[in-house]
Amino acid sequence: MASSVPPSTPDSPQTRRFEAGDESWRDVGGRWRSLPPVQAQPSQLRLVLVWIVLMTSGLGLVANLFRLQIVEAEKLKVRAQDQQMIYLRPFVPRRPIVDRGGNVLAIDQPVYTLYAHPRLFSETKEAIAAKLAPLLKQSSAKLTQQFNRTDTGIQVEYSLTEDVADQIKDLQIDGVELLRHQQRLYPQQDLFADVVGYVNLDRKGQAGVEYSQQKLLERSVQAVRLSRTGSGALIPDQVPGGFLHVDDLRLQLTLDSRLQRAARFSLQQQIKQFNGKRGSVIVMDARDGSLLSFVSEPSYDPNQYYKFNVELFKNWALTDLYEPGSTFKPLNVAIALESGAIQPNSVFNDEGKIYVDGWPIADYDYDYVGARGPLSIAQILQYSSNVGMVRMVQQMPPDIYYSWLQRLGLGQTVGIDLPFEIAGSLKPRSQFASSPIEPATTSFGQGFSLTPIQLVQLHGALANGGKLVTPHLVRGLFNTEGQPYWQPSLPAPQQIFSPETSRTVLAMMESVVAQGTGKSAQIPGYRIAGKTGTAQKANPNGGYYERAKITSFVGIFPVEAPRYVVVAVIDEPQGDDAFGSTVAAPIVKAVMEALITIERIPPSQPVANQPWNTPMMPTSPAAPPAGNMPTPPRPTAPPQPTP
Repeated sequence: MASSVPPSTPDSPQTRRFEAGDESWRDVGGRWRSLPPVQAQPSQLRLVLVWIVLMTSGLGLVANLFRLQIVEAEKLKVRAQDQQMIYLRPFVPRRPIVDRGGNVLAIDQPVYTLYAHPRLFSETKEAIAAKLAPLLKQSSAKLTQQFNRTDTGIQVEYSLTEDVADQIKDLQIDGVELLRHQQRLYPQQDLFADVVGYVNLDRKGQAGVEYSQQKLLERSVQAVRLSRTGSGALIPDQVPGGFLHVDDLRLQLTLDSRLQRAARFSLQQQIKQFNGKRGSVIVMDARDGSLLSFVSEPSYDPNQYYKFNVELFKNWALTDLYEPGSTFKPLNVAIALESGAIQPNSVFNDEGKIYVDGWPIADYDYDYVGARGPLSIAQILQYSSNVGMVRMVQQMPPDIYYSWLQRLGLGQTVGIDLPFEIAGSLKPRSQFASSPIEPATTSFGQGFSLTPIQLVQLHGALANGGKLVTPHLVRGLFNTEGQPYWQPSLPAPQQIFSPETSRTVLAMMESVVAQGTGKSAQIPGYRIAGKTGTAQKANPNGGYYERAKITSFVGIFPVEAPRYVVVAVIDEPQGDDAFGSTVAAPIVKAVMEALITIERIPPSQPVANQPWNTPMMPTSPAAPPAGNMPTPPRPTAPPQPTP
């Protein structure tokens, strides 16, 4: 029996197909009829899960807010300030350096660096090179070769003047870039190089005053904190007023350009004439130690320091030691007088040649003149007698003599305001006191060493009444109206000789110029004291070079009111006629003549019949020019004393 239930079809009610989200159902006949919506039963598990998620998220948000607002608040605050603020340190030029007359020795100037980017050229490389060549004073072929090196970032020229840079801008060349920066300019070129020094590309002083006075030359400018927007632009209203203010202070030196030029010219002439290795001239005002001239040769141009040997960057008058020779004899006379070992009228026998502890010591002209016999102290200086000096120093106990040498500052620096000064060399007290040859050689300026600047300082004590002053060349910071802002504090002068001793020795030194080896330094109408020196050059490996010598001369004037000390030192002059009297004394004379003109020094009053004006002993016509060669080189083993 057939079933009465119709089969299930897609359109039958049993299929209950849902159509397009409609809540109606369709029956077999295709008619629509509405059914009540099905109500979903709430799930407790689902509610719990949603509640847990919401609570967890809320707690996480609270924890993160606590971390940001409480735990990491300070750190985030700093980071925010770093992003919102910028510290700007404006570029400020170094202070200029001027001489005592206001002449500029060093100053900053704006210059431009030229870069080329060939890939941005709108013309051919050859065409652009042809346009730039006349302005850069280079060949177009060389410029084209530079352009072919790479596509961008080619440094064509480092320091172009503003005029040249403006002309290049007017050409309106695509692919050419000009960057402005400051460069240190030295208008006097090599005239003051050994004193002023130079700065490197980082604008840091490398020598001279540029190095030693770095803090004074760099203007003090603090970094300014500025606000900026989110895009990084600075907010103008946050810039403090006057933060770009630059003072007008200048570092003024005690040097005089006119005297410096005269000293350098005379020094160069003598070095050329005698084929010398190097030389130095120093002029000091003995009243306070201020230096009026400080010349060293050979020198260099600080504007192009990179083209010169680094050996030239040091001032050898500060960094190299030498044995002063006979220029130290007046100081030994002052020591002997001050210690009471001799009197101004003491007389000593000059045998011409003697042996001390087996070592030979002879006068420079012994082979021509022989023994001179009894000599006064003034005559010992006039003749520059080595034997006479040995006899004089032998009147002092070695230990006392050594204490005086230490009191003069031997083995120490003078404290000048220039860098890299080295201390002199003095043998240990035990060696000096136990060996008779040490005081003997020291009596005529050998066996120890010092710098030329220290020799100037020591002779300054003979000129100013016995006071040891500090040589210096920095006068201070002054504004453009000449008002002082800062001046250095110098050590107080140290009294080492009595004024009476200084006057006595100075009078003896005047006789050296008037009647002795320093005649070539005479200037008519002016009273000049001086002393020549011709010393063998010490060998670093011991002993002395056979032919090398150092010639020098010290001049003090005017004697009636001593003020200026002039020292000239020439290293290794060549020729049989190279002595202190022929090489160095003419330099000192020329410098003093220039000083007389610059300072308008009136002539001295005629002076005659002085107690030290004793007649000179006759000299053999075959004798060499006036000078003072010390003892021959020390032998490797002491010779046996002669009977």
